[in-house]
Amino acid sequence: MNDVLPGQIGAWRHLDGVLRGLLRDYGYEELRVPVVEHTELFRRSIGEFTDIVEKEMYTFEDSGGDSLTLRPEATAGIVRAVITNGLLRGARLKVWTAGPMFRHERPQKGRFREFYQFSVEAIGFAGPDIDAELIALGARLWQRLGITRVRLLLNSLGTSAARHGYRSALRAYFEAHATVLDADSVRRLQGNPLRILDSKNPAMQALIQGAPVLSDYLDEESRAHFASLCAMLDAVQIPYTINPRLVRGLDYYSHTVFEWVTDALGAQDAICAGGRYDGLIAQLGGEATAGIGFALGQERVVDLITQAGTTPAAAAPAVYLIASGARAEAVALQLAEALREALPGQGVQMNLGGGNYKAQFRRADRSGACLALILGDAELDRGVVALKPLRREAGQIECPPAELGARVRRMLQEELWTTI
Repeated sequence: MNDVLPGQIGAWRHLDGVLRGLLRDYGYEELRVPVVEHTELFRRSIGEFTDIVEKEMYTFEDSGGDSLTLRPEATAGIVRAVITNGLLRGARLKVWTAGPMFRHERPQKGRFREFYQFSVEAIGFAGPDIDAELIALGARLWQRLGITRVRLLLNSLGTSAARHGYRSALRAYFEAHATVLDADSVRRLQGNPLRILDSKNPAMQALIQGAPVLSDYLDEESRAHFASLCAMLDAVQIPYTINPRLVRGLDYYSHTVFEWVTDALGAQDAICAGGRYDGLIAQLGGEATAGIGFALGQERVVDLITQAGTTPAAAAPAVYLIASGARAEAVALQLAEALREALPGQGVQMNLGGGNYKAQFRRADRSGACLALILGDAELDRGVVALKPLRREAGQIECPPAELGARVRRMLQEELWTTI
């Protein structure tokens, strides 16, 4: 698990702000779900024969004897929330959530056991137009973040009927090569042979490359859905590569699956991925309802933002308050609080820990503030506060404390025009 330090948080906040704004533009609303769910929810939705359920979930028994799991992903929890809160009736929901997920994986660059995701879901939309919109949302996100080293991989898993025929062909193929299957693949062969295609074992890759291709087994409905999606992406000039081996790591997917990948992060190349899950809601006890969504890995996108150098500079305080002398230091907090009341959102930073004028001015300069306010015993005797611009050559002026808020506001506006 990983710490995010103050010097790193700027890229996280930038991603958070850009994505929240983009989701608002596309009509998505925030929904929050628990970090802990009943284990059975993930077994039923993600699938018994996935790496996540077999190896990676943090599962424990609570004092009441219930088996609980720290969420390894958010879609199952969102679907559970939609069902249990009665939101499905005639639903056309566009929602998102964000927060920590947990998987007991081998830690490596870009992959932690506690990791953060944005999960974006659209429920009640059956056509390929919502697939195209979600992918377009992703493309616009990379544009707004200034990230260029990404590309889109696309595939169709078809309807459940189409996958049934493909699963049978796949099982027959791997059974004919059973002697070269690794232990994980042998276990998955009878449960869900599609999971074998997701194997990362280098020794399995040649065998996987020779396996039957899902696109050969798609029915007419699946082909029409996928063709419409591709035509829409072509129309808005979003490039993509069709990857017939792309199956995703969760069992609930159907029809469209996609991944945004990069060559800038080494082995962990997927930064955003998702697809349709038209059967999941009925599988978890709700009315049969279409659904699609994606999850975005925040750590990996933050790495790309940092590489691209597109993180905005941290906001500097507008005012830095310098106080020298016992009487001035006693009054400084009152003055700072009055300014914070008069100038909400501007940022008023007060010197703390003492120091002579020279040391305090160095701190004021390092803070990036536009103005320094100087309060010493001499200023108190005259009933004034001194103000000095820090970003240009200019002398200081004085004003009574009662007029300070208005005078600082005018000076900040002048400093803004001076820097334009």
